[in-house]
Amino acid sequence: MQLTDKTILITGASDGIGKATAIECAKQGATVIIHGKTVPKLELLYDEITQAGYPEPIIYPLDFEKITPDDCDTLREVIAKEFVQLDGLFNNAGWLGASTPVQQYDLKLWYRVMQINLNATFMLTQACLPLLNHDKPSSIVFNLDDKNTAYWGAYGVSKAGLRSLMEILADEVENTSINVTGLIPGDVKTAFRTRAFPAEDTSALKRPEEVAKAAAYLLSEAGSTISSAPSHGKVFTLNDIPV
Repeated sequence: MQLTDKTILITGASDGIGKATAIECAKQGATVIIHGKTVPKLELLYDEITQAGYPEPIIYPLDFEKITPDDCDTLREVIAKEFVQLDGLFNNAGWLGASTPVQQYDLKLWYRVMQINLNATFMLTQACLPLLNHDKPSSIVFNLDDKNTAYWGAYGVSKAGLRSLMEILADEVENTSINVTGLIPGDVKTAFRTRAFPAEDTSALKRPEEVAKAAAYLLSEAGSTISSAPSHGKVFTLNDIPV
C-alpha cells in the first residue's frame, strides 16, 4: 500500500474522478481530506470509504466560486493542527461553464469559470505549499485537459492556465521535497463529460477508476520517477502511468 500513513487533500471529490481517486487513495492506506461544495455527496463518500474499512476520511466542504484567501488560510491551519503536514494535493475540482463561441460568451459566466477552475486552485495551492514542503517527499498533481478548439471558451482557457501554473510552480519548487506533475485523463465517463457531450456513445470512454489509479500513483513516492526518469514538472496521460 503505497500511501499508508499519508495525508492527501483531494479537491472536487464529490463526483467522478475526484471521488474515485479519494477511494483509491484510501484503499492504498491514505487519510484523505475530501473537498467539495455538496455536503450530502461528501457524506456518502465518507460512508463508502469507512464501510470498506479504509482510513477514516476528513470532510472539508468549500465552495470554490466563493472561496477567499482567508478561507484557504483557515484550511491550512485546520490541516496543520490535525495532521501537521500534507503529503499530497490533487487539484481536481473544475466546472465546464458553457460551450459557447467567444464572441457570445457571457462575461459573468466567464469570471465564474475562471474563479472555480483557476483562481481557486491557485489560492488553495499557495496556502498548502508550507504543509507540503517538509523533509519527506510530497506531491501536487493537477488534473489537466487540452481543449483548444472552438466553443471550449473559459474552460479551455482555465485549463491552459492551470498547465502554466503547474509548470511555473514545478520550476519554483524544484529544489524542495515537492514533486509537481500534471495528468491529462482523456475522455472519461463522468457526469461532467455527459454535460459536455449529452448524445455521446459512452461505451468506449475510460472509467473514473482508471484515472484514479494513475492519480494515486503520481501522488505516491513512486510517482516522482516513472521509468527511472524524474517526473517533476511533466504532464502525463494514462498510457504513461505504469498501473
